[in-house]
Amino acid sequence: MTRKLLLTFYGDDFTGSADAMESLSICGVRCVLFLSPPSPALLRERFPEVEAVGVAGASRTMTPEQMEQSLPPIFGALGRLQARLFHYKVCSTFDSSPAIGSIGKAYEIGQRIFHSPYVPLLVGAPALKRYCIFGNLFATVEDETFRLDRHPMMSRHPVTPMAESDLRLHLRGQTDAVTALFDLLSLSGTTKQVNRRFAALLGQRPDIVLFDALDDARMEEAGRLIWESDARFVIGSSGVGFALAGHLRRPRPRYSSAGRVEQLIVMTGSCSAATLAQIEWAEANGFAGLRLDSSLLADETTAEAERARVRRAALELLSAGRSVVLYTARGPNDPAPRASLDLLRQRGFDEQTVRGRLGKQQGLLLRELLLESGLRRVCVAGGDTSSHAISRLGVYALELRTPLVPGQPLNRAYSDDAKLDGLEIALKGGQHGRADHFESIRRGSL
Repeated sequence: MTRKLLLTFYGDDFTGSADAMESLSICGVRCVLFLSPPSPALLRERFPEVEAVGVAGASRTMTPEQMEQSLPPIFGALGRLQARLFHYKVCSTFDSSPAIGSIGKAYEIGQRIFHSPYVPLLVGAPALKRYCIFGNLFATVEDETFRLDRHPMMSRHPVTPMAESDLRLHLRGQTDAVTALFDLLSLSGTTKQVNRRFAALLGQRPDIVLFDALDDARMEEAGRLIWESDARFVIGSSGVGFALAGHLRRPRPRYSSAGRVEQLIVMTGSCSAATLAQIEWAEANGFAGLRLDSSLLADETTAEAERARVRRAALELLSAGRSVVLYTARGPNDPAPRASLDLLRQRGFDEQTVRGRLGKQQGLLLRELLLESGLRRVCVAGGDTSSHAISRLGVYALELRTPLVPGQPLNRAYSDDAKLDGLEIALKGGQHGRADHFESIRRGSL
């Protein structure tokens, strides 16, 4: 008999979805991440002990019109699983704008389906060095913490730059919903005091309540308030999982190293400085780098030939015992991606179409390399790349295999194809990880 689900969630990109799965799993809530909503029969037959079910999506790169087409059927299917709470999982840097990945639009769609009396918003995740203080979001890079509108990467993000750190003001540009703040001072004190303040805030009937997030104690308090209230729909980062699990106080499982593999395939579409440092470290330490030509892969008339070229080169390197990094960009200053996009625009392609086609071809290439090489561990880097590429691999679900660094786990894949079932997949956000991150994945531990 299937357990009553505590939580369902939809992740707005694939790496973020794996992050949400990890935050629940390491806190003792068994979670499985699917590529599409599972049926109750599948859960009964293959995952009877699961307590949380997620669906990995790609809404972070969608327009509001695309979200309106894509999200309602998925939200509805997850709602029919009758979990206690539904979570719309967003990035802990709140990547969004009125035109792309609108969190306000996701709120409006979710409320049409779940009719929550109010919607908690919890974006900070201290475990990931993301902090929300008096409504403003901060993120740490190496040892320095930046307000998000001054963050060296997010303030200059090529698609959704963060020009405002106050999440209430940022969200105001995406929805007319009223957002109230339950700040870190309100979260402090006795349970009776916190409950009285929270009841007074809800008495004002806000549409959304933003919770500050500074430390574990206040995260646990936010998790308690969310769980004990009558909210049915919550928006936030993987901090939501940490907060709820902190309140539920589940025994934490122990994870062992996945063990070292001799070779690793890395597929990356990230143009971040962090990923560039990882590519350079890998090339200096035995990995072979291969550039993918984005302009050829994203054009259907040339995609197959470009894929075949890279496949031959990669298989030759793999046969020689090398690990390979397949990339479309070498950091934010690489002129090649912009030149490719300009060329494709001249051919009539818009940026959204280019990203989707490129991710699809990267996924097909990765599947071909896995089937021909027989390798059993891969890394996919970049949220947009992961969202499109994993869907082409022929797997239908992921479960945590072992944590590596927070938010970047190694996962076990489920597939109806015996050659891919049990594949180990690490998903890496573009901005995350140390320079030697790919080697950590190959090693199976930090």
